[in-house]
Parts: sequence; C-alpha cells; structure tokens
Amino acid sequence: MKGRILPEPVLDVVAIGNAIVDVISQESDAFIASHALTKGGMQLIDAAQAELLYAAMGTGREISGGSAANTLAGMAALGGKCGFIGQVSDDQLGRIFAHDIRALGIRYETPMMKADGPPTARCLIMVTPDAQRTMNTFLGASQFLPASALDLDMIRSARILYLEGYLWDPEQPRAAMRDAIGAAREAGRKIAFTLSDTFVIERHREDFAALIDEGMIDILFSNENEICSLAQTQDCEAAIARYAGKVPTLIVTRSEKGAIAIHDGTRHEVDAAPVARVIDTTGAGDLFAAGFLTGYVRGEDPTTCLKLGAAAAAEVISHYGARPEADLKELTSGLLS
Repeated sequence: MKGRILPEPVLDVVAIGNAIVDVISQESDAFIASHALTKGGMQLIDAAQAELLYAAMGTGREISGGSAANTLAGMAALGGKCGFIGQVSDDQLGRIFAHDIRALGIRYETPMMKADGPPTARCLIMVTPDAQRTMNTFLGASQFLPASALDLDMIRSARILYLEGYLWDPEQPRAAMRDAIGAAREAGRKIAFTLSDTFVIERHREDFAALIDEGMIDILFSNENEICSLAQTQDCEAAIARYAGKVPTLIVTRSEKGAIAIHDGTRHEVDAAPVARVIDTTGAGDLFAAGFLTGYVRGEDPTTCLKLGAAAAAEVISHYGARPEADLKELTSGLLS
C-alpha cells in the first residue's frame, strides 16, 4: 500500500451483519419462566422452536432489526452515509427488511436468496415489565451470506467497515467477513468490531483474540460482561487494562453507569444520558455504536463521541424497538461541532 494514492471515501460506514426482522411483544416473568428462557439473554433457536414460540407470544410488532443494521439506522438518522451487507430470502419478511433499510437512505444491494431456501431471519423479543429483553433468534437466511455476495467496491469506499460479532458464528459469513477485512485493509480503511454477546465470545474467543493481536481491529465495542468474557476474568478493570493497549480505540458500555473509551492510551468516561423512563433496552448497544461512530467519522474527540453514543442509546431505550423514533439530529445538536 506504500506509495499508493487511495481514493477519498464515499461512505462513512459499511456494515456486515444479520438481516433480521424483530418481533417484539410484552410478556410477564412467568411467560419467560414457563418457556425455560434465560431472562435478559439471547439464544439461537431453530425453525420449529421459532414457530412454537411465535404462536405462544402475545400481540407483537414487526420491526426490521439486526444489530449492525440498527447501528446504521441510527447513523443514517444522524446524517451519516451508510451501506449494509446482509442476507435475506425472497419472502415477505425479506422484502420488509429490504424496504425498511432502503427507506432510511442506506445502500442495500445484497441479492436475495430464492424463496425455496431458508426463510428470512427473525428475532422473537419478549420485553418484561422491568424493560429487560429476552431474545430468541432464528438466523435463517442470514447465516448463509456468501463471500460472493460482498460488494467489495462499496466496502473499499467507506471510512469504516463495521462487523457484527453475532454473524461470526456461521461458517459462510465468517469467511465473507474475513474477505471484507482484507478488502478494507487494502484500501486503508478502519475496522470496527462489536463483540455482540458473551455466548458468541465463548464460541469464538480465540478468533476474536487473534484478530485483535494481529492488529485487524481499530475500534472495539463491548459491554462490561463481554470484555470480561473475552479476558476470562470477572474484574472489569483488569479486562479493560488487558485490551486497552491492543486496539487503538476500546469502548466499554456500562448501562446506567455510563461508558468508557480508551483511545490511544488515554481514558475517557461519560455518564449515562438521562431518560425519563426505560421502556425497552433492545438496541441500546447498537445505537450507542451509532452515536460514537458518527462522532468518530466527523473527527470529534472521544468524550464527545461517547456523549453522542449515550444520547442515542437513551433515545432508543425510551420506547419499544431498536430503531430511533425521535429526531436524533435535534437531540444531539448541542454536541456536534
């Protein structure tokens, strides 16, 4: 790459992630217990389990989701230029997903799978009265994203390639993301990675650690549980210390305790943004990443990036669903320079 003149980026972020439609319902703690679900957690389910659980749920709302796609929805609401790569099937939910993400102004050109293949992924989310969300995900078509579906030119055109840890689990998209990392690195772009969930880390800790040790990740997003799982310790500060020097920017969200960023060896902290009432914590981490990355691509300092993330997260937990409903530009207008 030395001596090459790289083109100016066209997009702020291109993300690769699960293309999922969320089905959200309000349920009791008794419902969670009766179906042997882990409250506040996320588990993968098969097609048969998805049908049974969906039939037992109360009235639900269908909202296009997926962790990385939610992050792009937040960035688009903040004025970012984004592209998404993720696999859906040519079925009703697949068409809903494609329409929704394009309506936000996000480039989405991944070819649909034929309707006789695996159906489009869906996440069945039960929100209990304490605003905790219990997620049951049928990955369907999303886990069959092939490397051939990547738009490498779009990846090279973005300042940041954002990868969703959830999608590291299936073999095909894992291989596709490795190819995407190579294309982004070749073009001199940054790589951002979200650890997603402790169950993903338990399955792929060696892979994630290798990516970090090889210098393949520039921005690492995690929460307290995830960074502790990665470091295999219950001491969050020890986990932060272990990885702070291994990535240029490490972000650790801490729910009501705010968030931390270690950027080029310097620690920055902010409090959680105030929210009148927590309704549904679905998407809090996704929207935090949206705010932080928006500040990052605009050259804001780490503290401002954290505040943008906290503001976006506070908005999304004030209502049902993992996509913003209020005007994020207006909410954050006092933070951007």
